[in-house]
Amino acid sequence: MLFPVLLAGCGVNTIPTKQEKAKASWADVQSQYQRRADLVPNLVATVQGYAVQERTVLTQVTQARASATQVKVDASTVTDPAAFQRYQAAQNQLTGVLGRLLAISENYPDLKSNQNFLALQSQLEGTENRIAVARRDYNEAVRDYNTSLRTFPTIIWAKTAYSSATPMQLFQAAETSQAAPSVSFAPAPAANSAPAPRAPAQ
Repeated sequence: MLFPVLLAGCGVNTIPTKQEKAKASWADVQSQYQRRADLVPNLVATVQGYAVQERTVLTQVTQARASATQVKVDASTVTDPAAFQRYQAAQNQLTGVLGRLLAISENYPDLKSNQNFLALQSQLEGTENRIAVARRDYNEAVRDYNTSLRTFPTIIWAKTAYSSATPMQLFQAAETSQAAPSVSFAPAPAANSAPAPRAPAQ
């Protein structure tokens, strides 16, 4: 009876415990991204009903959603830098085009007041917040787990009993989030507008 107690006191269970916590946090991230993907078709259909001329943005959103949902994700993704980067890049692409889709609603007052659009917009904003929280919790769990693989006394178990345990990948901020947004208050010139006629000389 004493030997198992001594093992537990030495941290033999620390690595698998932290590993499982990180995996659970990863599952939460995937769940929130899937929730967002499920909202996209209805959002696109609603916007299309009022702004069919915005077909470029609508197509980009549909394609980005397809890319994000087609990226293969399995248990090895969190320890594979290339696979993890593909997953994050696909999700970041969808985030960007969804932002543009919501931005064009400013040009369509009827769309902005549509109850279905308002409900979808609210759900999407709530989901984006949950994604941010899930990613933060995942990163914290992964940092804790990765640290246990490199620090005493758990590094002893990492080199022996759990030699197959490898560090997990962290979510990084998108490159576009590192730059301040460019804002211009100058009115856009009208397309194909002719110069105003000059007043006749007096």
